[in-house]
Amino acid sequence: MYRVTSLAIASLAVVAALGTAPAASATAPAPAGPSSAAAFRCDPGRFCIYSGWDGGGTRCQWSQERVANTADLCSFIRNGRNVLSVWNGTGHRVQYYTQTNFNNRVGSTAAGHGGNLMGTYQIRSFQRQ
Repeated sequence: MYRVTSLAIASLAVVAALGTAPAASATAPAPAGPSSAAAFRCDPGRFCIYSGWDGGGTRCQWSQERVANTADLCSFIRNGRNVLSVWNGTGHRVQYYTQTNFNNRVGSTAAGHGGNLMGTYQIRSFQRQ
């Protein structure tokens, strides 16, 4: 009888925990990983950065192979906001950096891919590989 009661109590605890688990917060970042191009507005052949998660917020996009200072043509970078997501619509891997003139490489994204970043830095320069 003790085993049956213990099992029933354990089962109820699991059901209660699953039933009352808080839903994901809208302010929490979505996990980084492969994302669909449909979620990101980025013209073909462009590298795009976004001020919001999942391609949301303000978008800045470039067709150039290299940009030494993204703040030159990106208002949210100029205003000190971090990059929260990227999409690489080019046919090449793109490496990006937290400083201008291709210094302090922080990451890269394969052609035709994108997703959420940590959201703790700006992309101040990038180049295709």
